[in-house]
Formats: sequence, structure tokens, C-alpha cells
Amino acid sequence: MAYTDIDDPSAYFQTKLYTGNGGTNAITFDGNSDLQPDWVWIKNRTLSGGYAHNLFDSVRGTNKKLVTNDTRAETSETNGLNSFNSDGFTLGNDSGTEEVNRDGGVQVSWNWKKSADAGFDIVSYTGNATARTISHSLSAVPAWMIIKCRSESGHSWKVYHRSIGATKTLALQNNSTPDDDANYHGDTEPTSSVFTIGSNGDVNDNGETFIAYLFAEKQGFSKFGSYIGNGQADGTYVHLGFSPAWIMRKKSSGAENWTIHDNKRDTHNVTFKRLLANDSGAEYDSASNQVDLLSNGFKCRANNDGGNADDGQYIYMAFAEQPFVTSTGVPATAR
Repeated sequence: MAYTDIDDPSAYFQTKLYTGNGGTNAITFDGNSDLQPDWVWIKNRTLSGGYAHNLFDSVRGTNKKLVTNDTRAETSETNGLNSFNSDGFTLGNDSGTEEVNRDGGVQVSWNWKKSADAGFDIVSYTGNATARTISHSLSAVPAWMIIKCRSESGHSWKVYHRSIGATKTLALQNNSTPDDDANYHGDTEPTSSVFTIGSNGDVNDNGETFIAYLFAEKQGFSKFGSYIGNGQADGTYVHLGFSPAWIMRKKSSGAENWTIHDNKRDTHNVTFKRLLANDSGAEYDSASNQVDLLSNGFKCRANNDGGNADDGQYIYMAFAEQPFVTSTGVPATAR
């Protein structure tokens, strides 16, 4: 029996904490494997206000950022993320915004490597306002997709998740409920070779450029599913088949935030520290969004609307620190 497709998840995903220095700053990862990232997501943890979530990727190129918590277009930061390195990345002086390398800034970065083996692809395309299919290289069916217009502000981040299906989408920049509109994905589920976009401008505005992040589920490394809350402090348990390094949750039956936990900002259970993908606010030690990160999944530890309301429906996205059991039979241990 195969327990996992990937024995060392750190070859494809790592969380890295670092301190900004206001100058050239070479960040080196500390996982078991070297990782040259293709998607880097950075957030200043302690400063609120304009300190947005900054996203960089190797397809769009260095110093080109997108922001998850609003609908602005891609912007170029001359001294933002200057290079994707063989085991990390290098930042410049970040003089424009101080969002990724403020001197003394307490930062977190989440970092993924693009690979069909890990079920992650990045696709760039140009809109034509006509429903069509777009090819991808996963050789597997995407379970989670994020699409953003790069070239024009005002376009929503559109999120597909297999638990709510292609008839509906969510918006990453806000806490809204799913939007039922056939013009996003043509009510057509993605396949192992293509995904469908409709005529809606948020995914296919004529002449505008778009970026799509696509994830397929890989046993022992990633999982994209849903659960029902029980409204109790002894909350719902969600089985993943691995010890999670990163989870993001969103209520799909109501308006709630995109809440992110990871295994580095909290190194023991219960995890309190949360960041919200749809908000520029600082990290918050939240007693109302607690979870335990376990050897084979996660468990809700609060009875709040954000993660565990009674009969509330939630989607989640999760990536592994280590599989529950490796391909050679080595088990994960509890925190």
C-alpha cells in the first residue's frame, strides 16, 4: 500500500520566517531539501494598514507583485523580490512599500515549487471574452484554482474549489459567499489537461493578461476538501493523511475570512496565530480560530463562525510538513 506520493514535502513547499533588513536580503530556507520556489507569498506579520500580502512567481518574473487582499493590478517593485534562488530568494531594499523587507520587519513567506509531481502549475494567458478551455501541465485534475487579472485593476481574484464545484466561485480578496455565475467556468469541471473559462471579465476580459495557480491533490502532500463544523470547543477533526505545514480555511455557507495557519508561526498546539488572506491586518493571536495541527490532520479547537460553527460548511487547502507514513513505513510524530 502506498501511503504517500512524496516522502519529503519540503522539496515542494516550505514556510520561512525571516526579519527584514531594509537592504539586500538573501533568504535561505531551512527544510530537509533545497527548494527553488516558483510561487512566493509574503506577509509582514506585525504591521497593519497598508502592509498587504505580496505574491511573486517565476512565470510573471521577479519584482512583479500581486496582492491578495484587494483587486489592484500587478505592479513592478524594482527592489522587491529580486531573484528566485536554488534554496530561497533574494529581496531588495523594498523602498517603495516596505511590505516584504522593512528594516526589522517580522515576516512570513510561504513558498511552493511548480511541478507536476507535486500537483502545482502556473499558467499565464490573455483574455478574449469568449468561453474556451486553457491547457495546463498537471496531468491530473485540479482541485483548487486561483485566477487573477494582471494587467487591469478592479478585477476580482476568482477561486475554484472542487468542494463547491465549477458552478460557483469565491473571491480571495473578500469574505463573501460563493458566487453562482456560469460565465466564470462555464459550469464545467476542469480535466487532467484543461480548465474552462467563461466570458466574465474577472477571468477572461478581452486583451487583458491573467495568471492562474492550479493545484491537484497528491497523497501525503496536499489535500483540498471540506468539512462540517460542530459548534463546540472540542471541534471537528479533519483527516488529511499527513501532518500539515500550512492550512487555509474559508466558510462556504456564509461570509467569513480566509484564515491561514502554519507550523512555523506556532510551533506547538493549540495554534493561535492567524493571518487573513483577504485582509492587510497584522497577525492576530486568536482564541476564536484555534486549531491543533496533528500527525494525520487538523482539529478545530473553537466554536466560532470562522472555522467551526454548528453545521457550518467549510472548504480547506492544506500542504504537508510530513506524510502520516512515508513510502518506507516511517510514521509522522505528534507536535
